[in-house]
Amino acid sequence: MTKQTFIQGALILIIAGMLTRFMGFINRMVVARFMGEEGVGLYMMALPTLFLVMTLTQFGLPVAISKRVAEADARNDSKKIKQIVAVSLAITLSASVLFTVLLILAAPLLSVTLFTDSRVLLPLIVISPIIPIAAVSAVLRGYFQGKQNMKPQSIAQVLEQIVRITFVGVFIYILLPYGIEYAAAGAMFSIIIGEFASLLYMIRKFRQKRKLKIRKHFTETVLSGKSTAKELLSISMPTLGNRMIGSISNFLDPIIIVQSLALAGVTAAAATKQYGELMGYTMPLLFLPTFITSSLSIALVPSISEAGAKNQTELIHSRIHQSIRISFASGALATIVMTLFASDLLNLMYRSDSAASLLIIMAPFFLFLYVQAPLQAALQALDLARPAMWNSLIGVILKFGVMILLATSSTLGIKGAAIAICVNVVLVTFLHIGVLRREINYFPAWKDIIRMIMLCGVTFLLTYYIKNQFYTGDTNLVSLILLLTVIVIIYVMLLLLLGFIRREELRQLPFFSKKK
Repeated sequence: MTKQTFIQGALILIIAGMLTRFMGFINRMVVARFMGEEGVGLYMMALPTLFLVMTLTQFGLPVAISKRVAEADARNDSKKIKQIVAVSLAITLSASVLFTVLLILAAPLLSVTLFTDSRVLLPLIVISPIIPIAAVSAVLRGYFQGKQNMKPQSIAQVLEQIVRITFVGVFIYILLPYGIEYAAAGAMFSIIIGEFASLLYMIRKFRQKRKLKIRKHFTETVLSGKSTAKELLSISMPTLGNRMIGSISNFLDPIIIVQSLALAGVTAAAATKQYGELMGYTMPLLFLPTFITSSLSIALVPSISEAGAKNQTELIHSRIHQSIRISFASGALATIVMTLFASDLLNLMYRSDSAASLLIIMAPFFLFLYVQAPLQAALQALDLARPAMWNSLIGVILKFGVMILLATSSTLGIKGAAIAICVNVVLVTFLHIGVLRREINYFPAWKDIIRMIMLCGVTFLLTYYIKNQFYTGDTNLVSLILLLTVIVIIYVMLLLLLGFIRREELRQLPFFSKKK
């Protein structure tokens, strides 16, 4: 099984993430153009509930599995690795069965009472079978990450999106005549098929490791793994707490937003439409650069864990700084483009620019989110998941307070909810930096902060000038792509000039390693 370095593993995940995000946007465009804002609203209302249940099912184990497998692999202890995987499967499968049943039973109450739209019922019930599938997939992902082999999960992600896109349009087309809720349920079912195809691929790759026969003596392995379970849970529970806060927040978002909009005098149908604009149109664009930050975070955990075990503080600082630098560089350009081309991007993707004002408000603040992911991973790798959890909780509480205060205003409405989300993003990022400063005396160098400001300022001015001089605003795909290509070339030159891309990092890549 091939292992990769930090940069190589991150690059594989970044490429896969880029492909899956691109295909994910195709999927969202299909959903949006077939079902409209109201259908997207139903679709997006059901997803947070699913993510919450999946988080509960997985117990935060993928990170723990990755760390423990890496430790056992360093000792060539295949028996321990088998026990880690077997115990993890037993925990997640048991939990998945329980929570699948609970979701199906609770769906009628959730749809009518909390979401104020009974049409959410069908999508909630249809999506429930994905929970055990995702549980097994999570265990296998943690195993491959621990083996420092990022290829299987990367290929599985791409495969999942290909299968999902293949089926989503067909299901929506067939079911839309029966009602918008049936079309939303069809879109949900395409997610299940994609996840199942992804799982089948990972199982195939896992079984190629013939020394690790999980089914053989599975029960005995699980029963004898009490100490292994404790080792896993000691890492996973704080991670679960952190993810639970995020999942509960996502679960409560549609409830608080639609209820706040109702207090502001917005009708249920209009509130669903506005929520669809915020969560279905704006947020996917804002989260686009996170495929890079998420990839860096996955590769960062084992790297920092190893450095921490060896008391290599300087290497820890270097890895954190490297991740922040790359994350910021990837997010800065996206932030500027989304701010200046908000209407154009939304029109091209969804044939509607109704969410343009929301995108313009939120894009600058989401630059903080792009550096938040590696900070979060660093805290987990340094056994500081508990402070990270408290930071997230503080951010969520403040977000909901601001959301209720602003979204209930008839003047702000849905924009108040957008501002509240931005407040949460900025606060949690600074709290994470504060913990790292206190625990390991890490803080970004001022000269690097100045370079970041220079990068954003110069790029914004150049992009603004190029847009005004050469872009007619006709939302033509070809002209927009050509313009953005020029902007990207200029941006890469700025990255090289300001030292955001370094020679030693390029040398770790296959093509450049042959040129050194």
